[in-house]
Amino acid sequence: MMLRAGSDTADRVVRAGLCSGCGLCASLAGGQMEVAESGYNRPAPAPPVSPATDRLIAAACPGSVVAPWHDAPIVDPLWGPCRQVLTGHSADEELRHQASSGGALSALLLLALDTGRIDHVIQVTADPDRPTRNIIKISRSREEIVEASGSRYAASSPLERIMDLARGEGRAAFVGKPCDASALRLLCNSDKDLRERIPLVLSFFCAGIPSDSGVRGILREMQIAESDLKEFRYRGLGWPGQARARTHDGRIAEMSYERSWGEYLAREVQFRCKICPDAVGGVADVACGDAWYGSEKGYPVFKEEQGRSLVITRTAVGDELIDAALRSGYLNASQLPIEDLILMQPSQARRKSVVGARMAALRATRHPAPLVDGLEVKAAAEQASLWQRGRNFLGTIWRVTRGKV
Repeated sequence: MMLRAGSDTADRVVRAGLCSGCGLCASLAGGQMEVAESGYNRPAPAPPVSPATDRLIAAACPGSVVAPWHDAPIVDPLWGPCRQVLTGHSADEELRHQASSGGALSALLLLALDTGRIDHVIQVTADPDRPTRNIIKISRSREEIVEASGSRYAASSPLERIMDLARGEGRAAFVGKPCDASALRLLCNSDKDLRERIPLVLSFFCAGIPSDSGVRGILREMQIAESDLKEFRYRGLGWPGQARARTHDGRIAEMSYERSWGEYLAREVQFRCKICPDAVGGVADVACGDAWYGSEKGYPVFKEEQGRSLVITRTAVGDELIDAALRSGYLNASQLPIEDLILMQPSQARRKSVVGARMAALRATRHPAPLVDGLEVKAAAEQASLWQRGRNFLGTIWRVTRGKV
């Protein structure tokens, strides 16, 4: 019998609508990922794996379990473990402009590479054959890191070949979504060699993974056929930057971030992302995001500015890296009171506060749900009103009973 990635666990996770598309199961099973009819990455069917391999998948798959947060001076229910909280940007102005939110994450990668902390970076970049989609990239130079910078609001599976890539020569930094970082951390619990070969894990604040149908809507409004695309950027070249399409014959079309995300991409985010208990990269060494300027109404302002990154160190490794980046001039940044985070990332705060209600709805309908112990889900729920919790509880029940997961 053919199962997703040959795994009972992966098959159940996909059928329950809990797959994040990270690619972990495919790597462990020696399989591959594919773009499903839904427009999300899913493990391809394969012959059954051994019980031991299925246990490894079950212990790390983000649709099965999410890695718990570790201790830190502050463990905030919304923002996770915090050792340092900063705002700043890459000292390299080209990188600051090219990247999506100040280039801090890319600056840290450059520092780690230049100083020999790592030999290469495992990350994703645009697929040259399908520019709206993503592929895994091994970056070994400044040029490659700069080329891969910028947000990619499309399905990505950076763990799809992690076992093979990590067995190569040298030590790597890994950059992935919070769910990717969770899966990697849990896998490293049972693989000391993997842990030593990937000494640095970076992540970012994530608003969820949209289906392919989202970017197709953007292209329709731009009146550009996907087959004509030479390049597609979701953001970057400024902050927040424009969604930007360039065709083989030189035509260029742009759409504001506020419209491309708000009117197209956000509406196509997969269900697993809607119940994510850690969308802020809580188990990474360092997590970065947009340090949005807030309006009087409490919402971010998306007018074009010079890029500004939010940076949170989660571990001693992250602390050391940030301190080195500040000393050596790779990063310009200053400390930020943690109380200011909600002004910069209000949507992350709102979403985390209702995850508990959404998970309760899954339990009430006896729908499968990932284990989320050690992620302060109950404490975060206290910051949502009774009306907000009830609305999200009932809305999730509606989704489940109508098969919209």
